[in-house]
Amino acid sequence: LIADMTAFVRAKVVENKIVDASEVDDTTAKIALAALKYGDLSNQPTKDYNFDLERFAAFEGNTGPYILYTIVRIKSILEKYKELRGADAKVVPIRPAESETEKALQMALCRFGEVTESAFYETAPHKLCQYMAAVADAFNAFYLENKILSEEDAAKQAAFISLITLTKRVLDTCMDLLGMESPEHM
Repeated sequence: LIADMTAFVRAKVVENKIVDASEVDDTTAKIALAALKYGDLSNQPTKDYNFDLERFAAFEGNTGPYILYTIVRIKSILEKYKELRGADAKVVPIRPAESETEKALQMALCRFGEVTESAFYETAPHKLCQYMAAVADAFNAFYLENKILSEEDAAKQAAFISLITLTKRVLDTCMDLLGMESPEHM
């Protein structure tokens, strides 16, 4: 199963030139494992599902690769911000939301403790997967609405950076709890 998923994902990574040749093996392994684990764990254990390479390895929708892509997108923004500012982002408080997408992301992040506790006590990893998908969706809506790197108000930009840094930390923690890790690039 792992070999089939790895071969399938590798073909996609190579065909779409997702990463440099030197990163193909590492990236493929991480995406394939996330596709398998997330695909399996996102389903309630009491329900049947059909294993589908195409669906599990999709880069959109409620899938492991979609979550990975979101994390890698945040990493890319943070790297570019560091290049623009010449140093790591100074930690500033997350400001009150000024838009619905910003508020939705903040509210999603606030549920982290509640969701992880519930998933643990109920032995329900699918709840953690649902949460990760909700956070990724909230981040992507926020990202589409806000030009983080081209924001002219430096204080607002720094607050955006703090918000997406927290988003990355929450998604990374959820991935770690489920035994997955994200690649550096995608």
